[in-house]
Amino acid sequence: MSDFTDRTALVTGAASGIGAACARWLDAQGIGRLVLVDRDGGALEGLELACQCSRIVGDVTDEALWDRFEKDIASLDHAVLNAGIAGGGLLPQTTLQDWRRVMAVNLDGAFLSLRSALRLIADHGSIVLTASVAGLKGEPGAASYAVSKAAVIQLAKVAAKEFAPRGIRINAIAPGGVDTPIWDDLDFFKGLVAQTGSREAAIAAMAKVSSPLGRYATADEIAAQVGFLLSDAAATITGTVLVSDGGYTL
Repeated sequence: MSDFTDRTALVTGAASGIGAACARWLDAQGIGRLVLVDRDGGALEGLELACQCSRIVGDVTDEALWDRFEKDIASLDHAVLNAGIAGGGLLPQTTLQDWRRVMAVNLDGAFLSLRSALRLIADHGSIVLTASVAGLKGEPGAASYAVSKAAVIQLAKVAAKEFAPRGIRINAIAPGGVDTPIWDDLDFFKGLVAQTGSREAAIAAMAKVSSPLGRYATADEIAAQVGFLLSDAAATITGTVLVSDGGYTL
C-alpha cells in the first residue's frame, strides 16, 4: 500500500495487543525505524523486529518522558497512538480515583503523545489514534472508558483540522470487540472465563452477543486497518473515524 522505507514511526502501547501488531505490521512493510513506548519493558524487549528499533520503557502519562522523547528523536513520519487501559462500572459506583485512572492513560496519554508527535512530524506524515466503538455508542457500565474514547475521537478531529494545511493526515480507528489482553484483568471477563471454561470460549460468547458477524477481530486485522490509514493509499482521508466493529453499531 505504501513505501515505508527510510520512514520513522512511533507506536505507543506497543508491548502487546494492537500496538504490538502495528509494530509487526510496519516492520513487515519495511519501515526504516520504529520508536516503541510501553511501561512493560519485558514485553517490549521481547518483540522480534527486523528494523532499527528504539524501545522506551515508561508511562505515556509522564510528561517528562515526552520531553525526553522530543529531545532524542529528530523527526517522525508516522505515529500510532494506541496506549490505553480498560475500565468499567456503573456510574453510581465509579469512584473519582477510577475515573481519573482511565482518563489519565486514555486521554491525557493520548494528548501528550499526540502533542509530541505533532511537534516532530514531517509534512505529509500521518497519525492514527486508537479510539473505540464505545466512544460512539453508549452502554451501561462503561462510562469512564467510553467518555475517554469519545474524547480521543474529537482530539483526532481537531488535530486533523489544525494540520491539514501541512498535508498531515490524522485519523482514529474505533474497533469493536478485539481479542487482546485488555480483557484479561476485567472482573466480568474472569467470571465469564470461569463460566465457559476457557478464554477462547469467553471471547466467542461475547462475540455472539455483540457482533452481527459473530466474531471478534484479531489484533493483526486491526493493525492492517491502521496501516491502511497510515499509508499513501489513504491519501485524502483525514479527520475520520474508521469503525471496525463487526456490525455492532448497526
